Amino acid sequence: MSENSENLSTSSVPSRPTSPLVSLMPPKPVVLVGLMGCGKTSIGKRLAKRFDLPFVDSDQEVELAAGCSVNDIDSIFGEGSLEAGEYKVISRLLSQSTQVIATGCFSFTFENTRALIKEEAISVWLNADLQTLFMRITGRKDRPLLEPGREEEILKKMMDDHYPFFNQADVCIKTYDEPANVTVDRVIIAMSDFIKANYPDYHVLKSV
Repeated sequence: MSENSENLSTSSVPSRPTSPLVSLMPPKPVVLVGLMGCGKTSIGKRLAKRFDLPFVDSDQEVELAAGCSVNDIDSIFGEGSLEAGEYKVISRLLSQSTQVIATGCFSFTFENTRALIKEEAISVWLNADLQTLFMRITGRKDRPLLEPGREEEILKKMMDDHYPFFNQADVCIKTYDEPANVTVDRVIIAMSDFIKANYPDYHVLKSV
């Protein structure tokens, strides 16, 4: 084989794709916001693993503190109890060591809680379109807010009501029907850009 053909053969081999590696932990806790079905838990767990940080679901913590489901808190303890409980629990979580926190779909819509997250954390909105959300939640029995047969209508209303609040997050990532680790890669890249712009002493992303 000639030298030229050998070089051609070597250069034609595609390089192996690599995922981002984290070189330093984020300067603040990372809080994921978005509607049900957008992937806060699945993405959050993988993101925490990449950062080597703890992961916590704030809805589970709120329910543990209240002794009932999130959807029953206001009816049992009175109007506004969910909002107060969300603020108290998320405030406690943000005061702990740096971690990745997945929030409930209402958390970031509450003004005081949103202001707290904006001040004390890096907020990441997992922005899913209606088709993606509908595909992920249809037929699931753990979504009591979605009346069977009206899921699409209710989701559309929630998007109209909630997305203006979610749009105030520090980082926005469109989520699609793709492998979760691909979404995590995109979250890390977007977070890296945000952190480099706002925390110049930190460098979160190291490409290899």
